[in-house]
Amino acid sequence: MTESDQPPPSPGPSGAGTLSPAAGEIAAGYAFPGPALDLGALLWDGQCFPQARIRIPLGMLNRHGLVAGATGTGKTKTLQLIAEQLSANGVPVFLADVKGDVSGISAPGQRGEKTTARAGQVGQQWQAAGFPCEFYALGGIGHGIPVRATVTDFGPVLLSKVLELNQTQEQSLGLIFHYADTKGLELVDLKDLRAVVAFLVSDTGKPELKGIGGLSTATAGVILRAITAFEQQGAGDFFGEPEYDTGELLRTAPDGRGLVSVLELPAVQDKPQLFSTFLMWLLADLYGGLPEVGDLDRPKLVFFFDEAHLLFSGASKAFLESITQTVRLIRSKGVGVFFVTQTPKDVPGDVLAQLGNRVQHALRAFTPDDEKALKATVRTFPKSAYDLEEVLTSLGTGEAVVTVLSETGVPTPVAATRLRAPQSLMGPVDAAALDTAVKSSVLYARYAQAVDRESAYEKLTAEQQAAEAAALRAAQEAEAAKEAAREAHAPRAARDESLVGQVMGSGLFKSLARSVGTQLGREISRSLFGTASRRRR
Repeated sequence: MTESDQPPPSPGPSGAGTLSPAAGEIAAGYAFPGPALDLGALLWDGQCFPQARIRIPLGMLNRHGLVAGATGTGKTKTLQLIAEQLSANGVPVFLADVKGDVSGISAPGQRGEKTTARAGQVGQQWQAAGFPCEFYALGGIGHGIPVRATVTDFGPVLLSKVLELNQTQEQSLGLIFHYADTKGLELVDLKDLRAVVAFLVSDTGKPELKGIGGLSTATAGVILRAITAFEQQGAGDFFGEPEYDTGELLRTAPDGRGLVSVLELPAVQDKPQLFSTFLMWLLADLYGGLPEVGDLDRPKLVFFFDEAHLLFSGASKAFLESITQTVRLIRSKGVGVFFVTQTPKDVPGDVLAQLGNRVQHALRAFTPDDEKALKATVRTFPKSAYDLEEVLTSLGTGEAVVTVLSETGVPTPVAATRLRAPQSLMGPVDAAALDTAVKSSVLYARYAQAVDRESAYEKLTAEQQAAEAAALRAAQEAEAAKEAAREAHAPRAARDESLVGQVMGSGLFKSLARSVGTQLGREISRSLFGTASRRRR
């Protein structure tokens, strides 16, 4: 039994004073009988009460969540804390490592003064521990097993988002995908997509889409330029084969702990739309491949979506609808999704409404916009015994306001919380150790080497070359036929004259003519100058 499985202690004195009735009511809202994750201890009236544990029921993690707060308030450490406990309870976890400092979850933490002090404040029995991890990188750029997707499976909606296409261009891209599917032209990588687009605006390809709307040359030009710019950013490595099987994310370690899959993203930090959209592909692919299971006693996977505001920035209506539908329905497949961002307003309302668990770190209110964001955040919480505007601006690092769903699906009372310290290393592991972990994985041999098989580009190129060769043969045959026709219809005199001309122009005739001319010249010369009579004498 893990520490989080232990029944919570009864609220009461524990070296930190007796809970007031209001604080006791909040603490009672988190005294779940079933397995739960420990977040920390209740903060009330400026005092921390370690006997009042703030927890999340394990079975409610598939009801999704939000971890928010200003930069530097401890969001990443909260992810690490939750991920550790999920793994310890046999639940696989996916973490997007945007800043490159989550890899430490694989190594035991280091006891220090701050860790010891925090553990004492919240009543935590802290022990250093590392957790089983797999490390991934988009397209193999960075330290990690390459994660690739085919263009076909990525789909036109997600690709339109990452290419920054408008609605008309997105619809045209959907038409291109439809044509490729119907014609058996596999879109594996970006050169395949470029080849199909170029074909559909060529003289040969234009009639192919005429009956279903067609593809304008101008729109095709925009799409091709966007693909080219995308490739120049290094994105070509992210599309190809072998395609990553998202089912790998659901594995557990031999000791029964959930595997923590860490996707390294620092190498693509300057391509925010790419990595945020690629994370959405991972989630959508999971949704498509998992069966319906309803509510379980623990989720199959919990997916943490860091820097979530990048996903929604400038998103099209179709893209937002796709995200909303995925988040709404993937719960019944046993997958929980936590969005990590600065304020709740970064997440569209339809998505935010699906997030039942909230961990809100401190917010700053230095500007009018900050004040507006603070008030909007407060409105997203249930009614509270706290003055949330004051609390949210006075929380320290590693403290947060929490509300979760109880085991019956009812929101718990809002609780200001001092969070526990992670047991694993709070920082990145050594690059050499990370590289060793990657190459020793059983998945490395499966995904490390890219494969370029015959797909749309090769098929269209072969067809074009065959068409050009056939056209050349046809032209040659036509020219030969014309020549034969000219010969067959030419007048006899012309043919005779032509024959005489050919004979007279031949080398044999010219040689004979020279010989006869020379002999005749000699005879004339002899008769004129008497050479013949002298030679006879």
